[in-house]
Amino acid sequence: MRVEVIRAWPHRFDSVVLSLPPGATVADAVSASGFAEAAHPAVAIHGVIATPDTVLNDNDRVEVLRPLQTDPKEARRRRARG
Repeated sequence: MRVEVIRAWPHRFDSVVLSLPPGATVADAVSASGFAEAAHPAVAIHGVIATPDTVLNDNDRVEVLRPLQTDPKEARRRRARG
């Protein structure tokens, strides 16, 4: 089956298209992509949070999410203060 694994930053991204056997999991895809070298806080499939044990389907897009740089609540407080 065909799976795409994406890792993104502001203004750039890395993408790898993999051919994995049926029954492959998110953990298998991230490991095969070469993006497993850094600890990632979360992974999503087509924008929906997934666990490493989630079984993939053909044409899934696995998104390796980066850690938040700022707490969202603190960012809103800063914007509200002006």
